[in-house]
Amino acid sequence: MPAGDLTLDTARLDAEYAALNERCGLVDRSERGKLALSGADTKTFLAGQVTNDTEALEPGTGCYAAFLTHKGKMLGDLRILDVLPGDDQGIGETAGEELLLDTERVALQALFDMIRRFKIGYELQLHKRTVERGLLSLIGPEAASVAGAEALPAEEHANVVVEIDGIAVLAARTDAGVDLLCDSAATERLIEALCGRGARAVSEQAAEIVRVEHGRPRYGIDMDDGTIPQEAGLNARAVSFTKGCYVGQETVARLYYKGKPNRLLRGLRLSEPSTPGAELRLGEKPVGYLSSSVLSPTFGPIGLGLVRREAEIGASVAVGDGADDATVVELPFRV
Repeated sequence: MPAGDLTLDTARLDAEYAALNERCGLVDRSERGKLALSGADTKTFLAGQVTNDTEALEPGTGCYAAFLTHKGKMLGDLRILDVLPGDDQGIGETAGEELLLDTERVALQALFDMIRRFKIGYELQLHKRTVERGLLSLIGPEAASVAGAEALPAEEHANVVVEIDGIAVLAARTDAGVDLLCDSAATERLIEALCGRGARAVSEQAAEIVRVEHGRPRYGIDMDDGTIPQEAGLNARAVSFTKGCYVGQETVARLYYKGKPNRLLRGLRLSEPSTPGAELRLGEKPVGYLSSSVLSPTFGPIGLGLVRREAEIGASVAVGDGADDATVVELPFRV
């Protein structure tokens, strides 16, 4: 890339980063996988399949969870939103509450297959929503005001229906702002309306910097089908240890009560920007790999990685084949 183009790209990224941290940035994440479950047995069924307590949900609330193999390894993670009838942007297909399921696109097929395979005998219906729903993320301190959702409770996953310039929108609280789900046909109009209210459209690259700073692992990047939730630091957010049985529970509970994971999600302060996938070594011993790597305007080059526990906080590890190194640190970089 020519030097002039690089300067322009850096200036753009810095401006987007400022919007995300000081005002309100907008990221179109409509490609994420989206499903819905309805029917009398919806919460009971899902409680037996995922790590968190879906039976405790009430309309207007939600939770984060993982779904696992019988050996406790992650097949994916998902956000579960409990919404009232008619609150799913007016589709009106169901007579009762719906659970909206939002997952990384890479995990969508596994989630769909799991539900289809195990729902036999339960009173529930599975609805596809990926194409039918747009999903926009507002990130930053002004996100709720831009969305007109100032009354939205502060708890993550709290959700309420709002109207933005005549468009019915389901607003859901996130750790960094507010997510908005709408009918896919209205997505472009909603983007225009939000930008008119002060949001700035930003790149996924800029949003990734904020995610890494907050220490939030992403399935398909920092976690995969070899990851146990505790390794990725998900127990507090995604796992209930008081609910009934679910697939993979035995491994998760045994590790929590009687063991220690051999590796943990850690932050990495890099001496130089490095490529994701680079091996991490403590002395001559491989101790993990760099899964996310960004150049933060605030913290410099930083990353995430699942690192073996012998590489303790404060340890210096070599990165890749070169002379670059990194310091292992606690997460998050930014609260």
